[in-house]
Parts: sequence; C-alpha cells; structure tokens
Amino acid sequence: MNRPLFNFARPLPAAFGCVWAVLALLLAGCGGQREVRVIKLAHGLDASHPVHKAMAHMAKRLAERSNGTMRIDIYTSEQLGNERECVELVQLGGLGMTKVSGSVLEAFANEFKVFGLPYLWRDEAHKLAVWEGPVGRDILLSPQKKFIRGLTYYESGSRSFYTKDRPIRTPEDIVGLKIRVQESPMAFSLIRAFGGSATPISFGELYTALQQGVVDGAENNPPSLHLSRHYEVCKYYSLDEHTTIPDVLIVSTHLWESLTPEQQRWLQESADESAGVQRSLWGEATATALAEVQKAGVEIIRPDKKLFIAKAAKLHEDAQKDPLIGPLVRRILEVQP
Repeated sequence: MNRPLFNFARPLPAAFGCVWAVLALLLAGCGGQREVRVIKLAHGLDASHPVHKAMAHMAKRLAERSNGTMRIDIYTSEQLGNERECVELVQLGGLGMTKVSGSVLEAFANEFKVFGLPYLWRDEAHKLAVWEGPVGRDILLSPQKKFIRGLTYYESGSRSFYTKDRPIRTPEDIVGLKIRVQESPMAFSLIRAFGGSATPISFGELYTALQQGVVDGAENNPPSLHLSRHYEVCKYYSLDEHTTIPDVLIVSTHLWESLTPEQQRWLQESADESAGVQRSLWGEATATALAEVQKAGVEIIRPDKKLFIAKAAKLHEDAQKDPLIGPLVRRILEVQP
C-alpha cells in the first residue's frame, strides 16, 4: 500500500512547528512593512545651539506628519563638512539638507546680498514681515538653478564687533583693524566702509586665529560669541548690531523634486513650524549669552548706532543703483507689518 509522504493526522515534530511560526511572522512583517524616506541633514553647530534644537523639533514633527514614513537624521558639529562643503554636498545631492548663513548664499544667488546691507530693518516686526512674505519667499527660491531651495529662515540675531586689544566705541575705532568676516562681498564692503581690513577665515579656525593675532577681532551674534568661547580671547563686545542676516534652512532640489506633493507639504510645514520654535529659543539664548560673557570679564559696550549708520550710508546708496539688489531693497522698504 502506498503511504502518503506526510501524515497530517499525526502531530508535526517541534522543529517543524518553529519553522512554520517563523515563516508566519516573516510573512506578516512583509505585509505591514512601510518604506521610510531618510533625509540627511548636516550642520556645523553643536547640539546645544537653538538652531539644532529647532531642527530636532522639525525632525520630530515630520515623523509625526508622515506617520513614520519620513525621517531626518541630523549630523552636528561639522561631522560631514564645514558650512561651504555642506552646501556643495546639497548641490550634488549627496546631502539632503543643511543650515547656512545668508551671507554664504551670496555666492550661489545674488539676491541674498540684500541681507548683508547694514541697518536694513526698521524693527523686528518689519524683518519678520519680509521673511514670511512674498519678498522673503522669492529670495528663498532664487538659488534653484544651483540645485538649492530655501525652506525657511532661522533667526541668527544681529552681528556686532568683538575685539582683543581695544574696544570699539565709534566707527573710527575700527580703522586699521583686521576683522574676521564670512565670505561675503557685502561684509567686505562694510568693513572697508568702517576703515578696517576684512579677513575671511573659517569659523572653526577663528579661535586660533584670534589667539595668534592673525585677526584683531570678529563680528557675530551673542550666542555664537558665547558658545564658540571666543570671549576667552576677546574682552570687548560692542553691540553696534550692524547687520541682521538670517540663517537659511536649505534642501537639495534633487531631493525636493523626488518627493510627492504631500511629502513636500509635510516637510515645508515642519520647517516653518521649526522656525517659530527657533525664534523663541533664540531670545533666551541671547540673554543667557550676554550674561555669561559679561560674568567672564567681557566689557559690553552699547555705542551710538547713529554714528555707524551714517558711516554705512554709502552702501545703501550703491545698493539702490544695483539692477538686481536695488528693486529688492525698495520692495523690502515698502513692506508694512
């Protein structure tokens, strides 16, 4: 009599039961598995910085909006390169997103030069109305031909001078000083207008450059002075607040165009929300930074800004004549909160 290969009436050995259980789990997992879109975001700040905390909030909200199908992995402290290198990686599509100063973006889209104009904003409400309105959006989208798309603006405060050996109380005190600036044509013009020598140096190399006397000082916002520990070398901080240049959260157009309209909306909404969080954190960080550097022996100077505004007036006159920047300046000045 022919016997069946398997007798299903008899219980299967324990080993067969385990195999079937594992197969059942695998099949169930495959049926419910979702593809997760991972976006790499890199920047040069440490994890305590308000901008990084805002980005972490953005990553959390994107994961929630997308029901876990989109994820942002954040790399801090120049792990994937300095600011310029990260922008170039974004252009190539090797990096999804980064944060970059508006000054650095001048090299990729001339429209960003307008933010380098000293004393551009009437007040805080005017500045935010520009950033969040049509003019701000046009500037964010201006570098798309270079494979860069701006998503939102982050607050980076007002830039003021800090120096090693002598305080700056008037523009004349800058004459002859070597001042570190970002690689920004507008920043070069500003320092020249004040009679100083503009010296571009990587932010990561600035502490040593100050120590060794390569430069006499630099200009930046209070949290950057504090977190960089430059106050250990520079004991004078003059709050002339000559420029208020935003940081810009940018995304690679290679990445952006690969997203569905719904994914683009989730990402944009999460970025916009993070900007509000960052502005709130920035105010707290600024107050803390000024208190801490003063406690460490830094003299906080509040000069007469009218003297600096008068000295920088020619930059505004020249900008008004520029065929690209002139119309942007006029549009900005016409904005009402």
